[in-house]
Amino acid sequence: MAVIVEVKGLTKKYGELTAVENLSFEVHEREIFGFLGPNGAGKSTTLNVLSTLLAYDCGEILIGGMDLSKNPRGIQQMLGLIPQEIAVYPLLSAYENVAYFASLYGLKGKALKTCALEALEFVGLTEHIKMRASKMSGGMKRRLNIACGIAHKPRLIVMDEPTVGVDAQSREHILQSIGTLRDEGATVIYTSHYMPEVQEICDRIAIIDHGRLAGIGTKEALLQTVTDIRSIYIDVQASVQEAESLSAMIKEVPGVRKARFEKELSRFKIDVGLDFGALSAILRIFIDADIDIGSIQNETPNLETTFLALTGRELR
Repeated sequence: MAVIVEVKGLTKKYGELTAVENLSFEVHEREIFGFLGPNGAGKSTTLNVLSTLLAYDCGEILIGGMDLSKNPRGIQQMLGLIPQEIAVYPLLSAYENVAYFASLYGLKGKALKTCALEALEFVGLTEHIKMRASKMSGGMKRRLNIACGIAHKPRLIVMDEPTVGVDAQSREHILQSIGTLRDEGATVIYTSHYMPEVQEICDRIAIIDHGRLAGIGTKEALLQTVTDIRSIYIDVQASVQEAESLSAMIKEVPGVRKARFEKELSRFKIDVGLDFGALSAILRIFIDADIDIGSIQNETPNLETTFLALTGRELR
């Protein structure tokens, strides 16, 4: 897959403080690339550098084949930035806001009008093109914020917390829109504190901590860097003797790493490889032994547990 962003050895210091140190990663064309990190990890610094808003000390950055240090203006033309803080003019209408920001990229006349209207339609604000931003709900302002950043049809879009403070309906609309942007050919760098969002929409994810890359890959690959097992808890009514016999049979099931009976809780804890679908075979053992099953819990590692394992901190 073609690379649209290539970062090699990026370092940025603020006096004695090193915010980003020797950071390297790639973003592929037509993917949604999640970029995660705790506060103070260097995430915002990196995004500001990629957005041409902040100078850096050393390293090489290529965006769309252009060297950021030599051609920032060319990169700005292909870039769409959607900041966390809503950046619209409250006294302008939805259309006037989008048209103004699109005009900054050289769009004029009929092309400007067409692109502005298409962007407003894309975010579901066609019926509100004359409404002032100051009269809009929080979710509508968020969608207008996105329209202002995509009207010029950028190849690369940087989205910083685009769903903060919105209702569930607006959040769903925004997430679907991001997927559509990718499907239509854009590349999206996406950051959010909502782990389920990142896990749902991102093709690959980079986790940064203390200014360095802690992990990168698909969510499945990241999970396997932390653990390759999931735990199944099965509540049963069984004697200790029955439990010992069942444990021996369960351990023979392909993919089972460990099985033990927790007597005080009357349950089995069974560790299974992530790549194995062993549950049906395990349940068959209990059924054949005429053992009553209470509840079943399937504890699978997720992106949040992976983040905690890689950084040692909660995402905040």
